Amino acid sequence: MIKTDILIIGAGPVGLFTVFEAGLLKLKCHLIDALPIPGGQLAEIYPKKPIYDIPGFPSVLAGDLIKNLEKQISPFKPTYTLGDRAETIEKQEDGSFIVTTKSGVKHHAPVVAIAGGLGSFEPRKPPIPNLTNYEDKGVEYIIREPELYRDKKIIIAGGGDSALDWSIFLTNVAKEVTLVHRRTEFRGALDSVEKVQELVAAGKMKLLTNSEIKEIHGEDRVEAVSVKHKTDGNSKIEVDHFIPLFGLSPKLGPIGNWGLEIEKNAIVVDNATDYRTNIDGLFAIGDINTYPGKLKLILCGFHEATIMVQSAYKIINPDAKRLVLKYTTVSGVTGFDGVKKEQKKAVIKKI
Repeated sequence: MIKTDILIIGAGPVGLFTVFEAGLLKLKCHLIDALPIPGGQLAEIYPKKPIYDIPGFPSVLAGDLIKNLEKQISPFKPTYTLGDRAETIEKQEDGSFIVTTKSGVKHHAPVVAIAGGLGSFEPRKPPIPNLTNYEDKGVEYIIREPELYRDKKIIIAGGGDSALDWSIFLTNVAKEVTLVHRRTEFRGALDSVEKVQELVAAGKMKLLTNSEIKEIHGEDRVEAVSVKHKTDGNSKIEVDHFIPLFGLSPKLGPIGNWGLEIEKNAIVVDNATDYRTNIDGLFAIGDINTYPGKLKLILCGFHEATIMVQSAYKIINPDAKRLVLKYTTVSGVTGFDGVKKEQKKAVIKKI
């Protein structure tokens, strides 16, 4: 049983920033995410996509924003359950919650904050008739262990940042990398497209545009794929792995069965108070919630997390009459280099 003060479901940017705000109030956090790394879709789908509406950053790459958030929360030592989806939630007699993941890991906390972005992510699968027969037998939708492809022949399908970035990365790992895209133009970052073109020109990667994978061949696992080109017809390529990277499809998943008020695939919250749901002690922040005037922006999620944590503190510390919140410019943040010892004071105190 993993015990914490605030259990955060979703390790995207809003979930990560919640750790910071909770840490200022001396509250410990544990995060659950179905993806294998923190960062949500910013890390998994478009790490090199620039974001322009983060205060103080005229432009910041999505992946860099996640790295900065991880650095910001590192003094508060958050813990994680990654690559494992939250499946069930049970409210206890004392008002606390036990959340159990798909693998059976139990988590206990007095407060739960759902910061699942657009929900749990499931891979978008191409319409190949026998695709599912080869899942985990040479077909992978998410790259978790790059070493799996050491000295192997691989084909990656897709035209976004994820397909481009992994194709580039795996040229230093795999024996042969072929990138297949059904168009001639890519949706990914321009510098990634240029890097792919450089690798192709250098003979370190193969690129097939105006092409699609139509069939997979092999007895027990992937041995080859059939590729259809718009004008050149069909061809068969021997491969060890086929990796379709068409992004992830967001769904509420099991959270939709938790007794929460749902509206248009989002969790209804009270924005007049603290983004609480219809279940006491259970909050929803970020893109996963909805309320009148809701804007699905990261900076709005940061605001919601800040307000929510104040109420979480009162639930966890019911004997504290009120909070005295000090600006971090005065109190500092314990654990950061360069903060004067006399500034490392508690951000809150009980009165």
